[in-house]
Amino acid sequence: MIKFVGGFENVRDLPKTQFPEFAFAGRSNVGKSSLINAIVGEKIARTSNTPGRTQTLNLFNVGDRIMIVDLPGYGYARTSKENAERWLVRFQEYITSRRQLKRLFILIDSRIGPRDSDLELMDFCDANGISYQIIYTKKDKRVRDTDQVNINPDSHPAMFTEILETSAEKKTGLDAVRMTIGIK
Repeated sequence: MIKFVGGFENVRDLPKTQFPEFAFAGRSNVGKSSLINAIVGEKIARTSNTPGRTQTLNLFNVGDRIMIVDLPGYGYARTSKENAERWLVRFQEYITSRRQLKRLFILIDSRIGPRDSDLELMDFCDANGISYQIIYTKKDKRVRDTDQVNINPDSHPAMFTEILETSAEKKTGLDAVRMTIGIK
């Protein structure tokens, strides 16, 4: 059974649980909420075509065993600079202070590849010893002809070496994420 625990403005307001947390982060419009819905097989996270709709730390309890956290997007979003800075502070506070956080998934749109903001987050996690794993999203979409930056796991000490590839729409690559999280 999956239930929405709540959307929290501040890290201090998050419930004090002992459940391991698996958080999903990525640029606005990378498909975080869609991927979460595909992984759990239910529409629990709110999706939108408008970048920046997730504005709180959204927690979902999965079978009273784990928590999935849908984090606000970073990068492009139609919001004020003040709001964007507030989200960044909240995001950094969450990933550096939340003891329940077992893995941070950094989602990257496979059509675009990592942007500077993705690489900056990876560097921040490496510098702070925050365990993370890359998930490429939208693998079913046509790839643009661009010079994509390849991610070398050897250059990122806090990164899990296995990079996952998914498509929420085609339901591919989901089993690997489920297995990592510990859900069927």
